[in-house]
Amino acid sequence: MIDLEGAVVCVTGGARGIGRATAVALAAKGATVWIGDLDADEAARTARVIGVKAMSLDVTDAASVAEFHRAASIDGPVAMLVNNAGIQHMGPFAEQKISAYHREVAVNLVGVINGMHEFLPDMLARDHGHIVNVASMAAKVTTPGMSVYCATKYAVAALSRAVRAEIADTEVSITTIMPTAVHTELTAGVALDLLPTRRPEQIGAVIADSARRSEREVTVPRWLLPFGMLEEVTPEPLMQRVKRLAMRNQPAGHYDEDRRRDYLDRIGG
Repeated sequence: MIDLEGAVVCVTGGARGIGRATAVALAAKGATVWIGDLDADEAARTARVIGVKAMSLDVTDAASVAEFHRAASIDGPVAMLVNNAGIQHMGPFAEQKISAYHREVAVNLVGVINGMHEFLPDMLARDHGHIVNVASMAAKVTTPGMSVYCATKYAVAALSRAVRAEIADTEVSITTIMPTAVHTELTAGVALDLLPTRRPEQIGAVIADSARRSEREVTVPRWLLPFGMLEEVTPEPLMQRVKRLAMRNQPAGHYDEDRRRDYLDRIGG
């Protein structure tokens, strides 16, 4: 359990969306919050508005992650890390650029590996700390048209579980957060009317609360937990039909090009 009052906390992908909302929630609990983001200008603007500290961060670059750690440590040992940075490409797997998929893996999975590998040793040395890895319900329920995104989030969940087993005898905890679809840029142009959705602030509150509860895996909302189990036990052909119905027989990964263009331009899609 981490007392956030006065604790130093780092949040990746903190300029927008869930990362920004998480920083707000953590700061409200008295934490000294550092946000890192590839968009350094937006991170600086966010930091000024919400009263936290910011710096440029490329989670795919281990040296950049190490510099983020060093900068935040000026305020004291980092008690909590939130690996939040992530991107999402959509559409049929065979039709997407391989470079886009490599970038998705680098941000969503390698970024988490870099963050954990950089921050975890110091936490273990102090026998005190908490890491939150933001995955997705896509780690539990695979979705056509989001194949590599699902794969990265599944990998984040597996990585978290494996490392949790390695450090089970310590006072360092790792929580995997698995949200449903969230109203951020990442879901821009995507029809969400058949899904239970949440606002970034709701996810941020859960992440901040995990410092106190130190749960292993948290689905948001919590009642979605059994749906991941259903995928494992339901015959695949039947599950495919259910997913087609849920997508209203739209093509895999269908989205509104105009509404999603700004996001795709920003992530290089």
